[in-house]
Amino acid sequence: MHSDSAPSLLHWQEHGQTFSAPWLSESRHAPPKAVLPVTHISAAAALQHLHQHTALLWRGDYHQGKQLLAAVKKRVRQKRKAAADFHTLRMQQAQQSRLFHLILVEILPGSVVNNRRAPDVRAALADVYGADNEAPFLLPLQALLGFIGAHEWHKKGVPVAALGGAHIHVPFGVFSPLRGEYLDLVAHAPLAPHWRNAWDIGTGSGVLAAILAQRGLNVTGTDTNPRALSAAAANLQSLHLNAQLQAADLFPAEGMADLMVCNPPWLPAQPTSDIETALYDPKHGMLRRFLAAAPARLNADGEIWLVMSDLAEHLGLRHADELPQWICDAGLRVVAKTDTVPQHGKAQRPDDPLYAARSRETTSLWRLAAA
Repeated sequence: MHSDSAPSLLHWQEHGQTFSAPWLSESRHAPPKAVLPVTHISAAAALQHLHQHTALLWRGDYHQGKQLLAAVKKRVRQKRKAAADFHTLRMQQAQQSRLFHLILVEILPGSVVNNRRAPDVRAALADVYGADNEAPFLLPLQALLGFIGAHEWHKKGVPVAALGGAHIHVPFGVFSPLRGEYLDLVAHAPLAPHWRNAWDIGTGSGVLAAILAQRGLNVTGTDTNPRALSAAAANLQSLHLNAQLQAADLFPAEGMADLMVCNPPWLPAQPTSDIETALYDPKHGMLRRFLAAAPARLNADGEIWLVMSDLAEHLGLRHADELPQWICDAGLRVVAKTDTVPQHGKAQRPDDPLYAARSRETTSLWRLAAA
């Protein structure tokens, strides 16, 4: 099995002996200070330990462990105060996530959960870690449940109207193209007759690379996430579409592009897990690096297509004039800008903490060219 970083080794006492095992977590939370094996415990008592950063290694029935986690979540969320702003909300979410990731289960060799009535999770863990593990490790139950859910979505896939309803299959750790409105913008934007090649910067699941390849372009997709590159390759193969894929930060190693497409993270915030790097980009660092460097890799009469939401503006995280200024500073001009409104569920739910901003959100395709 593999992990993107070396796991921490946790130690605990049980049956008069000292045990140790690696702690695997896809979050960026610090490892727990101590580990306490438990078979029965109330949600109130559990929270006392969790607030002290002591992890609970669940030794009871698997489904009772899920009930404990649900009870802990309910107690925490009942005490939560309404967030005054986005940064407060993010802080609350990070604090809650840290607590929820401190209820652990042990995964035995062969990806077997060491709890009575536990389901078969081998396929779900293989999606995340690769081959079966040869040694035990500890895993947050919250993470395991996420892996199981992600595996079901991976099998089912997400239908994409811009690909004729074909499904894109996305494993855990790769951003899912659930928001189809921006895909339609890319699918219908005009292509110049002389364009031959396109780059999909940060290809992720490969969905934009597939749309561009379907439109007849020679496509190269780049990403720094090995899971994303693997998922993109599998999706392109299943769609019988050809594209080159490279492990690269922003641009391919060589060459120039007639068209560059980039759908960067939309919100300038600190990610708390690897999957969140598709959503959050501190200080818009990736976006600004891309805009500054892209013109030098663009062929004459080529275009850059930038997919961006204005959610950050409605949340007070970016001024409305900043993105146009960054475009101008890069020596680029706006050829056209096409807008659409989000169709996802959160934009329609008044109980969502960010509803006031989401209900006013616009997603845009900025077509840029050399000034």
